[in-house]
Amino acid sequence: MEAAAFRERQGTCDSISSAASNSSQNLLANPFELRHGRRYLRDAPYPLPCDLSEIQRQSLRTLLGATILGKPSCVPNIAKEVPKRVLELGCGSAFWTGTCHEWFTSLGHPNVEFTGLDFAPLAPDLRRQGVNWRFIQHDFRRFPWPFENNQFDYIMLKDLSLTVHMGLETQRFMDEIMRILAPKGTLEIWESDHVLRCLLPQPTLPKGMTAEDEKTCRDTKTYLISTATSFAPAQNRYIADSNIWIHAALDKLNLPSSPCTRMSEILYQETGLADITSRRIAIPLGQMRWEKDSEGKLIRSGSSGNLFGTVSPKASKSKASGEVLLTDDQAAIRSTAMLTVIQKIESLEPLLKEASGKNSEEWTRWWAGMMASLLDQENSGGGSEVLEIGAWWATKCEDGA
Repeated sequence: MEAAAFRERQGTCDSISSAASNSSQNLLANPFELRHGRRYLRDAPYPLPCDLSEIQRQSLRTLLGATILGKPSCVPNIAKEVPKRVLELGCGSAFWTGTCHEWFTSLGHPNVEFTGLDFAPLAPDLRRQGVNWRFIQHDFRRFPWPFENNQFDYIMLKDLSLTVHMGLETQRFMDEIMRILAPKGTLEIWESDHVLRCLLPQPTLPKGMTAEDEKTCRDTKTYLISTATSFAPAQNRYIADSNIWIHAALDKLNLPSSPCTRMSEILYQETGLADITSRRIAIPLGQMRWEKDSEGKLIRSGSSGNLFGTVSPKASKSKASGEVLLTDDQAAIRSTAMLTVIQKIESLEPLLKEASGKNSEEWTRWWAGMMASLLDQENSGGGSEVLEIGAWWATKCEDGA
């Protein structure tokens, strides 16, 4: 009887495994399907579309991250010890790869080998742009990945929190990363939270802030997050609404709504990683109430005209304190952060509409109200909401343990 029961359970497991394998093969052969008027990955529990609008949003978010972090990588000494073999996992359009290649080339290293891996071929052929690059199409929920042990000395994960489920799948994901990362190799992760909070005034600069970090934050008018940083719940009613719905929708999918708060814990659980470091930045979405001058206005001046270029030396000053407030370039960074937040809500609309319980007419009214509130140039929604972006990096121990 026990043998028969075991064979029955084994047959069930084999059937499940076979079905999962077939689903993965179908995804790779025909990765897209049309839903809600947009292109999505077929048979994949990924909540965002994979169309041009979403690709552009993700590219903007990558550009935003590179701008406020100062460069495409936060790893210390990487400019002096440039890696030879780089993997961008979940590469999407490979915008980060192209940006990093340009940076390495400017440092005199044009031949760094880049590999991109993703469910679907969304990236252009970067070889035509002079990048030493190859693309591997693979469902990275399926293990092992098509790489040798210790193959890469630098692995970048960017915005994958909506791809990998919390719990066992995250651990298997990290196990596979540790397998293909070479000893003394570097893992870097960029993430941003999907729900927003209000940043409260910071009385002092965070401890341990380097001169370079301080300069970058000052130039971009963003704020470094530390354990002493204080936050409050979102004040804008529409952001508060979307926070509730995003959390409910992602929790239902076993995905994190605030991945930045989990990342350090995930890395510290890996005994094979050392020198774990992070940098988290808060980007205001508009005017911060405690940044305004004595007249309640956030005055802007002329700039270089480059969206993320050199900050204009002719910045506006508060009449009350003489403190430099915002240049147009700094304001552009904030408006771009706001744009990507609105686009994220739009991309998640089917899930959020369901979580809200609104019908089509009610949702349309809510959406119109949100756009009017968030794009109001006088008060930018009236609160001090920020987009939280972070970078984490660590080194694989030389013995891999």
